[in-house]
Amino acid sequence: MHSSIIIRVITLLLALILSACSSVPKQTVQLSPSALASESTSDIAQRLYDQHNMWRGTPYAWGGMSRKGVDCSGFVMITLRDQFDAYLPRTTLKQSETGYAIEPSELQAGDLVFFKTGSKVRHVGIYIEDGRFLHASTSKGVIISRLDNVYWKKHYWHARRLY
Repeated sequence: MHSSIIIRVITLLLALILSACSSVPKQTVQLSPSALASESTSDIAQRLYDQHNMWRGTPYAWGGMSRKGVDCSGFVMITLRDQFDAYLPRTTLKQSETGYAIEPSELQAGDLVFFKTGSKVRHVGIYIEDGRFLHASTSKGVIISRLDNVYWKKHYWHARRLY
């Protein structure tokens, strides 16, 4: 009986780890991208750099929604809400279905970039400019990374425009 409980606990923990930020409890909200649509790409990029300066180094925390800890989809949701008055769903999966798909060559400031980092694990960030995107990294917290980084290039999934 004792080993059965241990196996169940290990199975549950593995399921949680493999689901990462794509399985955070759901919160449905309406997308209102008017501020994103009305800003110039350079203004959007500047707001994203400002958000990075405020949140830089905030640690990754699965399900987190604060400066004490935040996950990727939570950080994207908070950033778009606070900087652009745009409201997104809470989960990476739902965010990946918002707006419309675009080609990597079409990326502009404010577009969402998605990655498949495992068989069921998804990651999301916000494109800034010149191949850089803002996100909550599991290892380094809130940072700016490059799409042409070997890791991110290998795991790139798709991009979406919200406006």
